[in-house]
Amino acid sequence: MVNKSGKIICVTSVKGGVGKTTTLLNLAGIYSLEKYRVLILDLDLFAGAIAVNLDIRNKKDIFMLIDSISNNRFTTLSDYVSVYNKNIDVIASPKDPRQALKIDGKYLPVVFDIAKREYDVILVDTNHVLDEVNLTILDYSYMSLFIISNDIADLKNMKSIVSIFKDADKTNYLICLNNSKDSSKVYMSLFDIKNVIKKNVSYVIDKSFYIKNIDKFVLNGEILTLNKSINRFHSSDINNLKKLALDLIDDKHSKEVDHE
Repeated sequence: MVNKSGKIICVTSVKGGVGKTTTLLNLAGIYSLEKYRVLILDLDLFAGAIAVNLDIRNKKDIFMLIDSISNNRFTTLSDYVSVYNKNIDVIASPKDPRQALKIDGKYLPVVFDIAKREYDVILVDTNHVLDEVNLTILDYSYMSLFIISNDIADLKNMKSIVSIFKDADKTNYLICLNNSKDSSKVYMSLFDIKNVIKKNVSYVIDKSFYIKNIDKFVLNGEILTLNKSINRFHSSDINNLKKLALDLIDDKHSKEVDHE
């Protein structure tokens, strides 16, 4: 499937440790199965884990790409891309955190515009800090997906974001409750969570999708949704993720803002 302009999907959170990166990779697997061309852009600049999770030994990264753009050395995006499979490519975060400090957010729109011409879906991994880089990502995303847990601090932070977005009239985002992160935890009811954050939860990743030996898949560089055994034993969970993936790129959502 080839679109004239790919869609940028930001996967983010308001605290760490909620399964954000795992969810992003699972979405990438779904899009790959649906034959979309996917670029994973790791903009969790200080703690990016995409390359590690996919066992990619990248030689280039986002710092090198932006450095080339800013110094008029850029020629083609493929020079900075690492291939995962025939449908999924990756641009890794900097290996050296000192380089992360040198990344100027003003060049991100250029990266996005280039990527949108070559890919159907651009999945952007972020950290949970509302700095210049992340605000630019949110601004240029077709849709943003916030992964939350049942942690009360997480929910209070999400409530603050919802309030900010309401004041800014920002509606192009979904909230996903990840109950699979810790299946032994006693969870708040969905009704109570909605009352805390003052916003509907669009999707729930059920605790049945808790993968006990997930480290094995990480060590092998596997995406859960591309594993045949996982698909067989967790078919309902995979179908739920598929609905979420397709919802994120559905044209019923707000049109992208023309920043040109």
